[in-house]
Amino acid sequence: MAVDPTQAQDAAQAAVGLFGDLASTKSVAAAIAIGLGALGPALGIGRLAAKAMEAIGRNPEAAPKIQTAMILSIAFAEAIAIYALVVALIIKFV
Repeated sequence: MAVDPTQAQDAAQAAVGLFGDLASTKSVAAAIAIGLGALGPALGIGRLAAKAMEAIGRNPEAAPKIQTAMILSIAFAEAIAIYALVVALIIKFV
């Protein structure tokens, strides 16, 4: 099914809302996407590090295993923030 260009333009203008033009709306959407997308991993990484430090404090002999698991988990959490950055860039430039 083909999309009528005038309908697509009308839909884009309706989506603009309060910001006046499509570029401003895209900028705000990208800012919200990266802001919320970075908040979750930041909280998760902080919690991971805090719990790892507690575990190492309780059982210092297990520090190498705990540290390895912590670093791996932090890398996975950071990947979520990178995905949010990619989504924000797509919103901004496409």
